[in-house]
Amino acid sequence: MTKTNVPSVQGASSQRLVGRKILITGASSGIGRATARLFMEEGAQVILLDRNREGLGATLGDGNGFCVEVDITDSNAVVQAIDDVAGASGGLDGVVNAAGIMLTGPTEEMSVETWERTIGVNLSGSFFVVKACIPWLKQREGSTIVNIASGAGLLPNTPGLAAYAASKGGIIALTKALASDLAPHIRTNCVCPGMVDTPMAEGFRANVGNYALKRIADPNEIARAILFLTTAESSYVTGAALAVDGGRTFH
Repeated sequence: MTKTNVPSVQGASSQRLVGRKILITGASSGIGRATARLFMEEGAQVILLDRNREGLGATLGDGNGFCVEVDITDSNAVVQAIDDVAGASGGLDGVVNAAGIMLTGPTEEMSVETWERTIGVNLSGSFFVVKACIPWLKQREGSTIVNIASGAGLLPNTPGLAAYAASKGGIIALTKALASDLAPHIRTNCVCPGMVDTPMAEGFRANVGNYALKRIADPNEIARAILFLTTAESSYVTGAALAVDGGRTFH
């Protein structure tokens, strides 16, 4: 089933991120791209990270920001890239960890390489980015971290997702641990999307029967939730795992 009866999520910008500098990983496509474009509409200067430089350029367009080609599984490269670009932009106010991969298959057939790659990108990569950004975030008031987990991390009931569900469950636990470690200076939350209309959904698009809303999400619907957790509108929220999944995890 594809998108049906999707309410409009377009509206006049309220410029809620004017003056803020937000780093977004996985920004060349999907949720990362939608988030970057929404944040620019809201007045943010964005720092976009991905392995796909061409995709980053397409996301940024004529917007206000920087593009940095980097593999987030390389911890040393991440530190160097973030220090360079945060210094050039004058600091960091927030982070959105949207980079992720989904490699599927039966557990008994899963290779060690598939497991390590999935955990490396989704969980370790997010940790490397956060760790490199913390010194910069501590210099600003109201700084935020938003990690992208998954409904599969809350309720891993789809066959073939052992590595992916483990990595996203790890993101949820990491988020809660970071919220404790970094409070009160930095608020840390995560969003747990259900199926989203991105290339990652290929092969799963018909599996929305257990979604209360009976449809796939538009990436902008997820970006709006990320925006909420990045602005002062969520000023009393930290350590939360916000399910934005069309009712999958309760239905």
